[in-house]
Amino acid sequence: MLAMGAISNKTYRIGVDVGGTNTDSVLLCADPEDASQPNRGVLASYKHPTTPNISLGIEAAVGAVLRESLIPPDKIASLMIGTTHFMNAVVEADSRRLSKVAVIRLGAPYTAECPPFLDFPLSLRSVMEGHVAIVKGGLQIDGSLINEIDEKELVHESIEIQQKGLKAVTIIGIYSPLDKNDGSSQEERARGIMSKVLGPSVDIVCSREVGPAGLLERENASILNASILAFARRTISGFQRAMRRLGLTCPLFLTQNDGTLTSSEAAARLPIRTFSSGATNSMRGASFLAGVGVTDTSMVKNSGGSNIIVVDVGGTTTDVGVLLPSGFPRQAAAFIKVGGVRTNFSMPDVFSIGLGGGSRVRVKNVEGDQSPTVTVGPDSTGYQLLTDGLVFGGSTLTATDVVVAGDPSLPIGDPGKVTNGAIEQGVIEGAKVTIKKLLEDVIDRMKTSPEPATVLLVGGGCVIAPSELSGVGELIRPPFFSCANAVGACVANVAGDVGEFEFSVPAGTSYEILRWLLDTIEILKDLDLSTVLERCKTEAMERAVRAGAKPDTVRVVEVDNLPVQYVTNKATRLIVKAVGELDPASMIGSSTLDIPGEYSDEDESTKAEPKRDPIGRIDVEDYRPYINANEEWMLSELDLEWIADGCGILGTGGGGSPYPSYIMARQILRDGGNIRVISHDSLPDDATILRGFFMGSPSVSNERLQAGNETATACRNLSRFMHLGAPAAVISDEIGGGNGIQPMILASAKHLNVPVFDGDLMGRAYPNMWQSLPAAYGVPDSLTPCAISDGVGNSVVLPSTSSQRMVETILRGVCTDLGSKAGVSMAPLSAGICRKYGVTKTVSQAWRIGRAVALQRQIKSVNDVQVALGQRLRLVFIPSDIQGIPGAILKLQNGKILFRGKIINVRREVRAGFTWGSVTMAPLLPDEAEQASDVAQAPDPQSRLLISFQNENLTAELLADDPAPKQMLAVVPDLITVLDAQSGSSLGTHEYRYGLRVFVLALAGRLCGRRIKDSKMADRKPLGEGSPTLDLHPRRLRSFIRLDVPYHPVGTYVEPTSVIEEYTQRGTRTG
Repeated sequence: MLAMGAISNKTYRIGVDVGGTNTDSVLLCADPEDASQPNRGVLASYKHPTTPNISLGIEAAVGAVLRESLIPPDKIASLMIGTTHFMNAVVEADSRRLSKVAVIRLGAPYTAECPPFLDFPLSLRSVMEGHVAIVKGGLQIDGSLINEIDEKELVHESIEIQQKGLKAVTIIGIYSPLDKNDGSSQEERARGIMSKVLGPSVDIVCSREVGPAGLLERENASILNASILAFARRTISGFQRAMRRLGLTCPLFLTQNDGTLTSSEAAARLPIRTFSSGATNSMRGASFLAGVGVTDTSMVKNSGGSNIIVVDVGGTTTDVGVLLPSGFPRQAAAFIKVGGVRTNFSMPDVFSIGLGGGSRVRVKNVEGDQSPTVTVGPDSTGYQLLTDGLVFGGSTLTATDVVVAGDPSLPIGDPGKVTNGAIEQGVIEGAKVTIKKLLEDVIDRMKTSPEPATVLLVGGGCVIAPSELSGVGELIRPPFFSCANAVGACVANVAGDVGEFEFSVPAGTSYEILRWLLDTIEILKDLDLSTVLERCKTEAMERAVRAGAKPDTVRVVEVDNLPVQYVTNKATRLIVKAVGELDPASMIGSSTLDIPGEYSDEDESTKAEPKRDPIGRIDVEDYRPYINANEEWMLSELDLEWIADGCGILGTGGGGSPYPSYIMARQILRDGGNIRVISHDSLPDDATILRGFFMGSPSVSNERLQAGNETATACRNLSRFMHLGAPAAVISDEIGGGNGIQPMILASAKHLNVPVFDGDLMGRAYPNMWQSLPAAYGVPDSLTPCAISDGVGNSVVLPSTSSQRMVETILRGVCTDLGSKAGVSMAPLSAGICRKYGVTKTVSQAWRIGRAVALQRQIKSVNDVQVALGQRLRLVFIPSDIQGIPGAILKLQNGKILFRGKIINVRREVRAGFTWGSVTMAPLLPDEAEQASDVAQAPDPQSRLLISFQNENLTAELLADDPAPKQMLAVVPDLITVLDAQSGSSLGTHEYRYGLRVFVLALAGRLCGRRIKDSKMADRKPLGEGSPTLDLHPRRLRSFIRLDVPYHPVGTYVEPTSVIEEYTQRGTRTG
């Protein structure tokens, strides 16, 4: 027991982490001298089963550590709680805990074709959707206005919301994260107008407070946040009443996703920031317990300032994340899904695998093999380990059992139940090898460089981990590793929202720091990037000082430079973080602030069964597309999904994400419309086919969603200019990426009500207009006249140009002035020209590629179920069925698997409106591969694959140690596509990052070796020297792709099989 004098002079904190099985608590002395002791200042810890009413479990766990430590409640400086309770409400679609939400979008007429809730699961949408309106407002990417907000519109919508009795509202403005930070942003002014009508009892959330650029994902996160607000207040109020019953008068904080704390009041306003705090708590706790950053007592000796990896092994899963030098977890760069909803709010970059102390171990004896095949997981006994595991008297062989069998000295269960031959030695060794390999693979995936990593091993299940791992320089189990999550909550940085900055306390210190995050997009057209970066750093630091930080302590801890693609003004997104110490006088007060309102504790044991989405299982092999009596392919939602996946792969790293276009097209079907595809040979040669698609930056496409009239307006304007009649069909200029789906939206009854031609004009994605095949072959008038239009009435018709390449130059400039995204309609073509110079049956090809991917994923799903039932005894970190995706694609088109390996370097820069760069890949070593076929397709382990890109992948070159020569493996127009080896999904060039395991495929392009006889064009030589037969390789091809490299096709192009022809002959039925 501590002396009363010693107690009075020390600072004590209590940390709590509420898990699905246990509620962990620790009581810690936060003074630096105590943190440097072997116990890291931890005076008491306790585990209590998580209760249906989580407040009661928290009360029991906190009370236990108070009693054990004998620290009086009035000496506790703060209580920190981490919980996934709010996320669980969303995942379970529990209508008792979720409110209906009114969504107000600022940006009309933009985004109209993709309204709010469009991609929500039906179960959540029915619970959350209360009111939707798209009104005036919004910004362009350069900060200029789309239009000003209209007070009358906002008042009208407020009255409707009031009449519906809704109590939660969220406001989303296009590019609102780039708006002013002085309280006069469009979202904040709109909130002020609506608050006057709705009153203080209605919650109004501004999206700029929730997430960064990416309208659909930011809006979804804002909706989730607004829906959970009332429940969050009830829950936090219950926490506060539990504190009062325990005699605690200290401030209450909740842990956030990024490793900081937020006050109870702020958490009640933005509970979504606490959704994924569990993994972050473990990472911060591991860092604190290992003394990271504490020179004298740190357990980390050789990190050299590099990132540290935290491995948290639980009962069912292992979570792996990275600590940055700033002490904060590395944040996920891509979107995440919560309850099936795509979001982009701040979350730690954590990768999980099905490995834990309760993982089931299975044995399969294969005839001819000397040793049995042993698998571990992915299914687990979970919380039933204490009754089901062999070492605890159960009958299930688990990872814990084999570890105890190998080391009976471990104080776990009854070692006698698993020793003395109870488990064969071959099984023990096989399981250990499997566990070791699984951990090594997941650590390698999260490493930020090839050098050996420093790993902190925590969690109650980390006893199963070996003492050494390949690729790991230091493997450290800190003290109190089993309760690192609660320790992480206890030492997390204090944060309070004051304007746009946060108050923070680093782990193991008694002072606080202020952190300012500056997230902006700068136009670098005539500016030097380094100069702009320095200005942004200075601005972030000055804002931190103005907010109360000591000037001599402020420093920049993170800078990100993300070029915006397909713009000519060098727009670049810059993210700058600055931190600095605060004067103790600026610290948050010593008493908690009650959440207003009277709430009662909710008895979660009476929870209603959540509403479920109807699940219709579709067997990929049995599914048949529907071909009607007119031999038109009537697309279903599943057809669209497969086509979108295929378009992503045919995009060769570019073309933008097909996802927004896919959900818009899907909604047309859900609204009772239809999308028809006709055979490439179903129209006469003179039939007119329109071309409609989007040009611009994918970054803008993800924020300023289309109004729906852009391409249709461009088509109408061009038709009027050319005095055209009704078109016979619509064709895509590029099947790769989002523009593979856009013509389907244009062709639907919502717009033109014509069919889609089964083909396109590139067979892939290309960055320039003049690279469409009719233009490349010099077809007269194949690009002009053309038209371009935005969503607010600005349109241009371009009758002619001096050259084909000037079409790209002029339209690119206009597009930038229209906000870097616009609908385009190029010169219409005849069906005969489309057949002769285009690429036919590419819609069918995209569908078949998507189907092949779906079939392999279905095999994976079936195998996973069989594993769970004990009917199939295997687990592979890179499932063999996913590895079958490249082979399945190559059955559809000639080509090669160029490489299997991992990304080790990425370089990017912006030039002339495009993102140029390269990605380097290394082969997997034999001990990294899951099976022999996984070893990279390369002559030796020292080989590297270098892919150069200009938005799309251009070349794939094999590098080897000198003096071995370089070897060009593939070059456009062949398709070079990179697939994520974990999921089989295509990767865009903007998604390349270190550690990703990938397949690289090269597919034969339609352009290669093509000769077209046309007497009318015998005298045309549009691409330089060459024969009048229009053979595009090799010399004229170099002019076409602007690469002075030799071109050798990877194979002969195979004409795809038409879906319409195949399934009309077989007979059809709907899926």
